[in-house]
Amino acid sequence: MASKKQNKNDNVGVWNKQHGGSHYQKYVIQPSKFVVENKLLYPEGCAIKYIIRHQDKGKKQDLLKAIHFIEMIIERDYLDTEEKIESWVDGYKKWRAE
Repeated sequence: MASKKQNKNDNVGVWNKQHGGSHYQKYVIQPSKFVVENKLLYPEGCAIKYIIRHQDKGKKQDLLKAIHFIEMIIERDYLDTEEKIESWVDGYKKWRAE
């Protein structure tokens, strides 16, 4: 049976590889590792990911995605209950109108 222990010189650990591109490989720490190590929530992690990669991959669209996740964080953490309900109702009305 093969040992699960990774050799110190083996550079193929989970944080040293990437599927579907190489846009994170140039960084000292991959965004996903940063998020895990700092126990961040999903929206914070996504905002970081999109900000990090915008120049190499999604350009303006990635920044717009980051803004969207930041808006989610603001709504989750900083709006009072009445503002959250109004925001949800406005979003629902917009969705129904489409």
